[in-house]
Amino acid sequence: QVQLVESGGGLVQPGGSLRLSCAASGSIFRLYAIGWYRQAPGKQRELVACFISGGTNYADSVKGRFTISRDNAKNTVYLQMNSLEPEDTAVYYCNAIEPITYDPYWGQGTQVTVSS
Repeated sequence: QVQLVESGGGLVQPGGSLRLSCAASGSIFRLYAIGWYRQAPGKQRELVACFISGGTNYADSVKGRFTISRDNAKNTVYLQMNSLEPEDTAVYYCNAIEPITYDPYWGQGTQVTVSS
């Protein structure tokens, strides 16, 4: 069982930046995948960025603006979000997937609002 706790959300103006953190209860090094999803009102949850299979994967809409990083010693994954746009407004969720079973785990989510 992996518990994930997100932090760092908030209100920011268009063009601004935020950094989200996801602290895991155990080692993230062993996980099959770990990363970030988001869900805007009335829309389906979508992948933002993740570490998977030794590499990274980004949604096209955030490439060049968002950067995912990790600190294995702290069991924490980060999402640096720059040049934020109103369309980035959503609840951002941390997600982790177990190896072998591929069981998913989710954090409680953190709200990001981009508005002037």
